[in-house]
This record gives sequence, structure tokens and C-alpha cells, in this order.
Amino acid sequence: MKTISIASCLWLLAGSSQVYSVVENSYDGVSLKLPNRIDYSVSLTTSGQPTVAELAQIAAAGYDRVIFLAFTNHSKAIAHEDEIVEGLGLQFIHIPVDWESPTLADFTAFTAVMQTHSGGRTLVHCEVNFRASVFGFLYRVLYEGADIDDAMSLMHSIWVPNDTWETFIARVMSDKGVDYHPLYPSSTRY
Repeated sequence: MKTISIASCLWLLAGSSQVYSVVENSYDGVSLKLPNRIDYSVSLTTSGQPTVAELAQIAAAGYDRVIFLAFTNHSKAIAHEDEIVEGLGLQFIHIPVDWESPTLADFTAFTAVMQTHSGGRTLVHCEVNFRASVFGFLYRVLYEGADIDDAMSLMHSIWVPNDTWETFIARVMSDKGVDYHPLYPSSTRY
């Protein structure tokens, strides 16, 4: 069993306000502005809900697919996002994750999708980048060997997961044989 230590000060660094990030794409010179953007790697970006114009910018920036982790009834949702994304030549995958009770099955579905398309660029988004940032964090650490403190710092630049999501992180880590010490002691109840 692996043991991971986490610098507790990182947990306190981030608030939950929405931040827009503009990052110059080093491959094609396209500026990509997305709500609460996190670039976990060259191939994995997470964000809040993009607009229709931002979806076009995502395609122009060389992304190959969009994975949507929220439900279509949130206030910022784009009607027919699947058709818009596919019309731009990108693959669209919808894995609706319940905010109040994310499951191992949700993460398993996500990892299966991520592993079917190696080498491409993926944008994972939800409403504000809370669900997506947790999935991005877990995927980078568990499947791509990223340093947990570095990945955690990126996630915390957007938000510090609440008890529900810390419990989810602990559950996924445990399922993968990783000894994870959650922020909230009650998060060990899973």
C-alpha cells in the first residue's frame, strides 16, 4: 500500500470564487480563456462551463474531446452542447456526476474514457470546475504518476473540496490502494 503525505497548508490556500485564466497555448498561439481553468498537463485541462464561443476556441486550440461531468439543468448549461462540440469536430462525452454523492462508478467511467484516447488533448468541465478538478486531480495522481502535492495545489487554486468530495477522494484513493489522509477526519467514513 502506498502512503501519501499532504502539506496541510495547501488545503487552506484556495477559496471558491470563480477565476478566469488566460493561458497562451504554446502549440498554436491561441489564447484560451476558461472559467476556473486548471492545466493539469499538456493533455488534460479542467474548467467550469465554457460558453459557445469558448467551445469554438477549445477546438481551435487543438483539443480533441470534451468530457462534461455535470447535469444539463444547471444555470450555465448550454443547450445541445453535445451537438455543438461534435459540430466543431471534437468528441463529446457526458458523465453526469451527482454533486451530493459522487461514486466510484462515476470515476471508473471517467478513467475508462480517459484511457481510450491517449495522446490527445482533453477538456473536462462541469459547472464551476469543482467536480472536474477533483477528477483531474485523481486521474493525474493515480494514472499519470503526478506528484500529489503538485496536483493538490492546482486543485486548491480553484477550491478546497468539502466533506462530500474529500470523502470521495479518500474512497477512490483507498480503492486504488493508496493511503490518503483527508482534510476532514469525518471523510474517512465511506
